[in-house]
Amino acid sequence: MGTFKIEGGHRLKGEITPQGAKNEALQILCAVLLTDEKVTIHNIPNIIDVNKLIDLLENLGVKIQKIGPASYTFKADDLHLEYLQSEEFKKDGRGLRGSIMLVGPLLARFGKGYIPKPGGDKIGRRRLDTHFDGFIKLGAKFRYNREEYFYGVEAEKLTGTYMLLDEASVTGTANIVMAAVLAEGETTIYNAACEPYLQQLCNMLNRMGAKISGIGSNMLKIEGVSKLGGTEHTMLPDMIEIGSWIGLAAMTKSEITIKNVGWDYLGQIPMVFEKLGIKIERRGDDIFIPEHKDGYEIQNFIDGSVLTISDAPWPGFTPDLLSIVLTVATQARGSVLVHQKMFESRLFFVDKLIDMGAKIILCDPHRATVIGHDFESQLKATTMTSPDIRAGVSLLIAALSAKGTSTIHNIEQIDRGYQDIDGRLRAIGARIVRVD
Repeated sequence: MGTFKIEGGHRLKGEITPQGAKNEALQILCAVLLTDEKVTIHNIPNIIDVNKLIDLLENLGVKIQKIGPASYTFKADDLHLEYLQSEEFKKDGRGLRGSIMLVGPLLARFGKGYIPKPGGDKIGRRRLDTHFDGFIKLGAKFRYNREEYFYGVEAEKLTGTYMLLDEASVTGTANIVMAAVLAEGETTIYNAACEPYLQQLCNMLNRMGAKISGIGSNMLKIEGVSKLGGTEHTMLPDMIEIGSWIGLAAMTKSEITIKNVGWDYLGQIPMVFEKLGIKIERRGDDIFIPEHKDGYEIQNFIDGSVLTISDAPWPGFTPDLLSIVLTVATQARGSVLVHQKMFESRLFFVDKLIDMGAKIILCDPHRATVIGHDFESQLKATTMTSPDIRAGVSLLIAALSAKGTSTIHNIEQIDRGYQDIDGRLRAIGARIVRVD
């Protein structure tokens, strides 16, 4: 189990460039299975979860060539479909939440898709009903081996239909879209997710020959085609990483420029951090965060009541940044209620912040009230363990602002979502050491 040693209390300065978007990568990489022609993808993040998926594709028989630091070509023209029911696949697929998105394209192109119950962050229940309900509506037969926790769908052919999703699941929508593009007839998906990553997938599929309309809305219409071709695709910068660096700059009173952020795809992220009192300047496609020498003050609602920040489906605020918001609020002037609606275990890392001296009241598994210190009382260094990717980075930000040397164990969780995070932070002045 790897460990970070962090000497906190130092101001940082410089430029940092976000990696390619992890959540987009997990969708886009699975889409290469929809064609036997070459697909070239750029800006792929070099992180554990993405590399695991690339390994899965290679084991499945996809021909993969690395053509640059973050660029690969993929060609799925001779797949080993027997791998899908092997013990090796059951083991490999179980360790990656994103492996669920292999099912849609495999079902569409080969009439069958299998997956072991995927793992991932321990942040609460993350059900798969939306995925499989969509496949069933398209005509697939579902089966589930309870002893092995192994899911399967099979179909001689898929037929387009109307469906109203029970939740606006990003991965569920992506999976159903990838199945529907090769189905016979028209599919309408209502209450579809409309995140930028899903838009990117749909635009990529259209370049491959799919016929998807309504992109960016919650109603997608898909006219099925018989075959898709190759394409070239560049992934967006990771909006969760961008939000993390905004929080880091404010919490450490640092002057940081975040390069090439894809402003048009950030949605409410800049606005929410501005509600915490953080100054954000747009410079072209960069974000400049000035040194917050006098701290930052949380805005109340217009009637004077305490601000609530909560997550919601896009274009609402992403749940992946609520732990960052909560952490940054610990040093603000004022108070905020953080309401994590989606996952019931994602706020359970706050005990570690409380150990560091933060004033947080955990109201229930979904809500926490933060009373900011206004930097009058600096957080204290401590030893902690990263419970998941986002909480791990939040604790890292807290440690970089704290007085003394902190230790964070289980940093493999952080590595699953952030590429060379310690190296990039050292480049802007952070005092952080990785101990294996």
